[in-house]
Amino acid sequence: MRGVLAVAHRGDPYRARENTVASFLSAVATGADMVELDVRLTRDGVPVVLHDATLERLWGHDRPVAELTADEVRARTAGGVPTLSEVLAVTAPVRTLIDLPMRAAEPARAAVAAVREAGAADRVSYCGDPAALKAVRAADAAAEIGLTWKRTGPPRAALLDGLRPAWLTYRFGLLDRALVARAHDRGLRVMAWTVDSPRAMRRLLAMGVDAITSNRVSELRRVIGSFSAP
Repeated sequence: MRGVLAVAHRGDPYRARENTVASFLSAVATGADMVELDVRLTRDGVPVVLHDATLERLWGHDRPVAELTADEVRARTAGGVPTLSEVLAVTAPVRTLIDLPMRAAEPARAAVAAVREAGAADRVSYCGDPAALKAVRAADAAAEIGLTWKRTGPPRAALLDGLRPAWLTYRFGLLDRALVARAHDRGLRVMAWTVDSPRAMRRLLAMGVDAITSNRVSELRRVIGSFSAP
């Protein structure tokens, strides 16, 4: 089932610290089809790759990224928090999924600008909050969008018409065969996140999902390769 995409959640965090260049390089080497990352905006408007609003959990500094310049972030993390531009350079062999979980439009516009500057628009997708994705669509009419949807009921038709997503991305526990089938009937592919159990991976493959996001991309690659549809 090579057609099902193995998506590396924040890189390869069981082998290297999440959302770092080392983590993304490991994910690419391990066989990921796509790497997922999170974008935050620094005080001086530089998109950097970090999930949390502050540096505390990963880097031991209780400072919001939004209050620091890109140079200050680099100094406090010894260069560990990369810019989006730096990551796009190392993920060039595969696709990159940029997660924009906040409603703000500014990080979305900055991410699109960085992708365009890197010449990477044809290998980047976006997911996240609908408000942020609207900013992506306004900035790039051709962007591939995955609407992150957190309920089993379908998205509003007006939202789908405005965003024109290629994907619906769901927390894996929300999915069942009927929901996947309904999405496919609408011409939408389905991505499940974030799945680390081989048993859950196989259950999702049996449902017919099109992509699975995991912290254990090497295990996911193995399960996809050995799966036989019932």
